[in-house]
Amino acid sequence: MMIRAASLPIEVNLLRFSRFLQSQGIGHRINEESGLQVIWVEGEQQATVVREALASWPFDEESSLEGHAASSSQSLFNPVGLLRQLIQAFLRAPVSFSLILACLLVALLSLLGTQPQRVAVLFYPVLDNTGLFPLLASIDSPVKMLRSLTPMLLHFGELHLIFNMMWLWYFGRQLESAQPRWLFIVLLLFCSFVGNTAQYLTSGYNNFGGMSGVVYGLVGYTWVIHTFMPRSNLLINNKMFVVFVVALIVMEVVASSWIASAAHLGGLVAGLIAGMGVVGHYRFVLKRAVIGR
Repeated sequence: MMIRAASLPIEVNLLRFSRFLQSQGIGHRINEESGLQVIWVEGEQQATVVREALASWPFDEESSLEGHAASSSQSLFNPVGLLRQLIQAFLRAPVSFSLILACLLVALLSLLGTQPQRVAVLFYPVLDNTGLFPLLASIDSPVKMLRSLTPMLLHFGELHLIFNMMWLWYFGRQLESAQPRWLFIVLLLFCSFVGNTAQYLTSGYNNFGGMSGVVYGLVGYTWVIHTFMPRSNLLINNKMFVVFVVALIVMEVVASSWIASAAHLGGLVAGLIAGMGVVGHYRFVLKRAVIGR
């Protein structure tokens, strides 16, 4: 027998919230009663989860998105409307937005990687690659440290760029909203360094690039937070995580010669480690069930 979990005004759009509940494995149905939308679930425990999720759900953002969708045919070609949307996107996730903009500018300068000499300064520095510790010891200047991060800005081809930017925005905007921004920046830098360094050590060359290692780091990090702190309301599930892992394996088997698979794996491992560290800090030190600012 299903029980009533919550009631909301009829004008509230519950489509995205319903999809979120499905991703959490919460069976439910929504119907209309006396001008209200009623959410029904199968037990009191699930009802509690629904109420807690509703308390922090960003309905204001959804209303804004609906307003944009309703006038999309008009605003899509309206420079003022487009500029307004870009500003809103920047204010929502400034770090992710700035990274995407930087990648687009580098792609334009390098003609999507066909003219790599134009952006050679962004390649990983030539360091001692006989082992991890000799490599770390050879990073003897801030410039070399910075260049160990900048390969994430390089992309080679349209699909490479589009795939990485799409997932960077998908995970980045969630994490920037859910946790302190400085923590998100540290996560990006950590995943970038680990992924790039893993690729350099395994390949022996430095003319590689892409945001893929960072994206896989965000996947691993988000999945850990979702798994051990589900009330943080991050949009990922086990199926999505498995798809990314399977894709990583397929890329290694089918296209290992021209895919920076070590960067993908290094970023993923870095994200998983960072996620476990953050979960441990929030759960056992701060005694909190959700990440937050």
